[in-house]
Amino acid sequence: MSAPVPITARPLTAKAFAPYGDVLDCSGDPDKIINQGFCGRYHDRAALDFGPMGRAGISIFKAEPRKTPYVLEMMERHPEGSQAFIPMSMDPFLIIAARGQGGNPGVPEAFVSAPGQGINFHRNVWHGVLTPLHEPGLFAVVDRIGETPNLEEVWLEPQYVVNI
Repeated sequence: MSAPVPITARPLTAKAFAPYGDVLDCSGDPDKIINQGFCGRYHDRAALDFGPMGRAGISIFKAEPRKTPYVLEMMERHPEGSQAFIPMSMDPFLIIAARGQGGNPGVPEAFVSAPGQGINFHRNVWHGVLTPLHEPGLFAVVDRIGETPNLEEVWLEPQYVVNI
């Protein structure tokens, strides 16, 4: 087995994350003020895609927090639909994504969300598993529900060590 390759996580921004998906946050001015003027609506922040054979579903994930430096051993992708992760606490989490390279993930990039940010991975984007850094590790997940397979996994050689 090769020695792990180090990568450093950087802050999550819409521009840096654009090749992989959408950043879900309420930066800037709201698109509209609603609810008698007490609520700003930040409208249509993600390009959700569930393919022709699926439908949108909302699930709740409760994941154990991970320690850093984090060893990235495996990446996955969902060829039939996008996948959004919306934290149910104000804690940051680690996001890892890679462009495809010959049917496998290329060199991964790592990001750390700011409190209150979520993400939406576009269809077919290689990414690491859900990686909360703090308790409770509770997320609402919006993704494709369907009968056809929607998960590909690749075990990495070499592995990567993600520093924050």
